[in-house]
Amino acid sequence: MLILWFLQIFFLNTYYRETKIAETQRVASSIIAKYGQDDFFDELSKVTRRNDIYIQIEAHFENTDLLLYSPYSDPGVTDAQEGETIRPFPVYRKEIQAIREDLFSHNAHDVVSFIENPLRDNEMLAYCVYLDKTEDQSVLLYIFSPLYPVESTIDILAGQLRYVTVISLLLAFLLSFYLARMITRPLTNITKSAAQLAEGRYGITFEEGGYSEIAKLAEILTYTSKALQEADNMQKNLIANVSHDLRTPLTMVKSYAEMIRDLSGNDPDRRNEHLQVIIDEADRLNLLVSDLLELSKMQSGRQTLTITSFSLREAVENVLASYSIFAEQEGFQLELAADGRGMIIGDESKIKQVLSNLITNAIKFSDKEKTVKVTLLEKSGFIRCAVTDCGIGIQKKDLKNIWQRYYRASSNHRRSGEGTGLGLSIVKEILILHNARFGVESEPGKGSTFWFEIQQ
Repeated sequence: MLILWFLQIFFLNTYYRETKIAETQRVASSIIAKYGQDDFFDELSKVTRRNDIYIQIEAHFENTDLLLYSPYSDPGVTDAQEGETIRPFPVYRKEIQAIREDLFSHNAHDVVSFIENPLRDNEMLAYCVYLDKTEDQSVLLYIFSPLYPVESTIDILAGQLRYVTVISLLLAFLLSFYLARMITRPLTNITKSAAQLAEGRYGITFEEGGYSEIAKLAEILTYTSKALQEADNMQKNLIANVSHDLRTPLTMVKSYAEMIRDLSGNDPDRRNEHLQVIIDEADRLNLLVSDLLELSKMQSGRQTLTITSFSLREAVENVLASYSIFAEQEGFQLELAADGRGMIIGDESKIKQVLSNLITNAIKFSDKEKTVKVTLLEKSGFIRCAVTDCGIGIQKKDLKNIWQRYYRASSNHRRSGEGTGLGLSIVKEILILHNARFGVESEPGKGSTFWFEIQQ
């Protein structure tokens, strides 16, 4: 409103003058472009009537002034050709002389001046420019444009602006009050819900507002709340599972130690049997702690890789050789299908750990058909490694969660064996460190295929 008042009231007169100057200069340019044409004087009459201006043209040479055109007399071309001197119209004589002297003295291209209109009680814009200029003569174009008083217009605008200002400010206040409530109400609710989230109350649904940005914020916070609830549940499950896995071997160690103390201390065979159980349970505890520490190091970014170029095929063969006992004692068929050496870039020991964990899972969850197949397929720039079993398979709803620590699939049917429940989590973290793609394809009752793709 302040800017509008300033422009319309205080700046209007200046703006009006600048606009008239620009308009007059534009008319002068069009006249200069027509100069010398046959219909030049007819065009001057049209321009005079159309723009409500006065035009006068003079020629000056050898201290002689000739009036070539004036709105108060016919064009003086004939008189000028006969050498007769025609004086300017008396009303503008002084003004024209002053403008002409200003033009000549400053050697300017044009002159703009404001004079009193002798015919009307108002100001007039006087503009002078060279229509033609040579060493011997100069033809000057004078344009006089009346400036009408703007005081009455300013008074009218001021009266209108008073109403406009009051109405606009009232509407602006109502609109801002409405917008403020539309924005602050959902933000207030989001703030309250965020405070509950900070207190540990997860799973909160944040109320969405009427604007897309607020709705998006509420959606993200709701997702965050659910993710925190899921992470909290996973943490509780992890603590429960680790506590269980630690308690079982510790109970066994304590029980068998008491048996050695009370019962089998003097019986070498039974004592050795009980001691072996203690050793096995201690190894199980050591494996669990080692897996937890390794997983923690990888997830915290403190795990470093020893990057080399090695044969993935040879790595698979070495790992499969360590599982030959399952082929000898339990009839497993361990197969490898590969072409070429399959050279890749990575940490050989970590990739072998990935292969070992995947093959262990394949054996652990195998059913009646005891076949585990490892397939290596070379593609452009990377190698795809897949470990396939013919076991119990995985339910579709469990596929996205099997990479989580201690996640238990829906099916409890599994082969007996030892493990920490962290194998696939470690596989995931190692493959992420290698920037490898990985996944699983499975169908209940038909087996599973775990795969990863690593750069050559």
